Amino acid sequence: MTPEEEAVLEAEQRLEEAVQTAEIAISVRGLRNSFGDQTVHEDLDLDVRKGEILGVVGGSGTGKSVLMRAIIGLQIPDAGEVHVFGEPMIGRLDDDEALAIRKRWGVLFQGGALFSTLTVAENVEVPLREYYPNIGPQLRDEIAAFKIRMTGLPNDAGPKYPSELSGGMKKRAGLARALALDPDLLFLDEPTAGLDPIGAAAFDEQTRQLQQTLGLTVFLITHDLDTLFSICDRVAVLADKKVIAVGTIEELLATDHPWIQEYFNGPRGRAAVSAQQKPKRELASGAQAERH
Repeated sequence: MTPEEEAVLEAEQRLEEAVQTAEIAISVRGLRNSFGDQTVHEDLDLDVRKGEILGVVGGSGTGKSVLMRAIIGLQIPDAGEVHVFGEPMIGRLDDDEALAIRKRWGVLFQGGALFSTLTVAENVEVPLREYYPNIGPQLRDEIAAFKIRMTGLPNDAGPKYPSELSGGMKKRAGLARALALDPDLLFLDEPTAGLDPIGAAAFDEQTRQLQQTLGLTVFLITHDLDTLFSICDRVAVLADKKVIAVGTIEELLATDHPWIQEYFNGPRGRAAVSAQQKPKRELASGAQAERH
């Protein structure tokens, strides 16, 4: 290969790397998290693509929430790198550029994590007060009311306190707060946990609609198989202290890892598959009946 050809090849490789980087919202490399003598993650790698809903699953104790906390800066890892929208995030709590990145994400913690002494509207206004203290009270109230309606809560939910809400309403209120700053990236930690099947399905549909309407990238921790099958574009599986596989459910089913096979092919996995296929079968039956 001539020097000119080598130069062209190197330029093409740099261009390909730049394109791949531009398409990645979150990049985690070599992450290590531990608590005392217990190592939760070791040499963990993960990429989250822009515009996708990535489901994150794993057995109890695999560190799904720890991974999310490390990405958003609430957990300082022992080693590794975390980049969000191309910016390194570890150890940059007060950095202006890192602060600008943090404004681009919203987080729904388990259970909603609402402040019990604040109303729903006041909870939604917390990020606005923190990052945009110069916004006047009237505009803050208008933004909060809009976000509350956006997540499907009734208009009269704003003045209510968390203790006056159902479990599903608390989740939606937490979601409204997570969307307060018009984020590009949304973190959801077990958003359907504790909800009945109808409420969980409605929350999943709300998540998908918001993701499509707002162009969100969603990092979604869940153990809900219905959620994985219905709205996730890809799924990352945590086991053995790292991400052992990432792909569509069909791609994961082609792997031979015992935990993956047991998780997706167990009774609950088969029930989730059946639930997803039922509307398709009904649609096909209806079309066939119309032809006859």
